Amino acid sequence: MSTPFMKNGRFLVSKVVAGKDLKTSVKQTIDLLGGLGKVIDSGDKVTIKPNLNTADPYPASSDPLFIKALGEVILDAGASKLEIIDSSTMRVSTRGVAKKIGLDSIAENLDADLIFLDEHDWIKVKFPRGKYLKSGSIGKPLMNIQKLVLAPCLKTHFLAGFTGSMKLFVGWIKHSQRIRMHARKLQPKIADLASYFHPDLIVMDARTCFVTEGPASGTCSSPGVILASGDMVAIDVEGAKIIQCCNAKNKLDMETWDIPQIKHAVEIGIGAKSDSDIAVIE
Repeated sequence: MSTPFMKNGRFLVSKVVAGKDLKTSVKQTIDLLGGLGKVIDSGDKVTIKPNLNTADPYPASSDPLFIKALGEVILDAGASKLEIIDSSTMRVSTRGVAKKIGLDSIAENLDADLIFLDEHDWIKVKFPRGKYLKSGSIGKPLMNIQKLVLAPCLKTHFLAGFTGSMKLFVGWIKHSQRIRMHARKLQPKIADLASYFHPDLIVMDARTCFVTEGPASGTCSSPGVILASGDMVAIDVEGAKIIQCCNAKNKLDMETWDIPQIKHAVEIGIGAKSDSDIAVIE
């Protein structure tokens, strides 16, 4: 899959040390790729996908100030409307999570529509590239996405290995189907699900991340960086490498490209297939 954020046939991943002004750091990270003008046109409606799995503090869920900074950068680039869409884990009100972490006031500040999929119908769709997960039900509002920006917060996950960009989409599938996903072949199913979506940009918050356990709690490390890319596999590889550099006891103690999420993404052709396909810009 190609993306406007490529150079000499390689997927670009930018990495910036976050400064005190979060908005400036987010913009700098995106500008290193070539800027939002490559994917966002004046008047576009842009959907942001955060991580609202639970109301546990960042990095268990998205830092609302990060979403605010990202939203402001997108609006400054000419977008006419923002929507922030997610659904939390089983038996948890996404509206309640958003309110508890303060994302509701951030959305109001951005004049963004805050959409909770657990309050909407689910639509069954096919995942053409899927091997272990060939179809699933996604929230009805997702059928009208114009431009999509993912905002993952990097962390380990006790079942999935780690949460990067591909894992985010588990929050967009019907709750009962998430149970079946977790029961068997979770990691390759994550890639199957992610293959259905085509994000225009991913901006990963790796300022602080879990390096053990996760997704709701764990041992924290502070890499202090923000990453951006147009390719889910490339940015997830670089994110996983950041966690691996911490030498913590987790489920990433293997060659990065052998991590099941990433390995299966390569098999079904989502994006980057090896380190030679990726160019990191710092």
